[in-house]
Amino acid sequence: MTAPLLAVAAYLTGAFPTSFVVGRAFHGIDLRAHGSGNLGATNAYRVLGWRAAVPIFLVDIFKGWLPVFWFPMLDGSPAPEWALLYGTGAIVGHVYSAYVGFKGGKGVATGAGVFLALAPVAVLVGLAVWAGLVFTTRMVSLGSIAAAATLPLVVFLTEGTGPVFYLAAALAAFVIWAHRANIRRLVRGDELRFVRRVGTTARAENAESASSNDGAPVHTPEDR
Repeated sequence: MTAPLLAVAAYLTGAFPTSFVVGRAFHGIDLRAHGSGNLGATNAYRVLGWRAAVPIFLVDIFKGWLPVFWFPMLDGSPAPEWALLYGTGAIVGHVYSAYVGFKGGKGVATGAGVFLALAPVAVLVGLAVWAGLVFTTRMVSLGSIAAAATLPLVVFLTEGTGPVFYLAAALAAFVIWAHRANIRRLVRGDELRFVRRVGTTARAENAESASSNDGAPVHTPEDR
């Protein structure tokens, strides 16, 4: 299979709308119309709970890892740059999925999957930063921004400059840009913390959201 076709396949792999499928198939919920309206694991956790969010998060990571790890074995090209293109395609697919009207997530989990194949040490450090901040502040947005900023720094320290570093820097810039509204709220000090009301079912929460907002998405701060 030629590398350009594999690049298209990488986009289509990344574009698989994991949270949309899980929400529709197992909960009868379109996540685009609930919570923040974002098709990522954070909004899935808020609306559907952790049992849905954990597999969504893992599949979104896998969507980024698979094309970068496997497709270079199929393309017949010695150029390592194709692996970077496959990773970029997967991230773009996740953020702008053709399957669901070019909606998607913010690329954090799928980007982590891409770099798990390209620079695993950097991903592990970024994951530690993310987990530490989310645990201490309960702000997923802050953890995601800090982890994104950490990624190119660790790639630079471990591998120097080069195509992987530039892709890491581009991904970090995109993730930070995607969280620009969250950054404004962080500066103002009114970013909400990551909580889920204990004892309230996802269906009840969504019924309440629909009745109080005429069916429009409830835009909560952390993954808008």
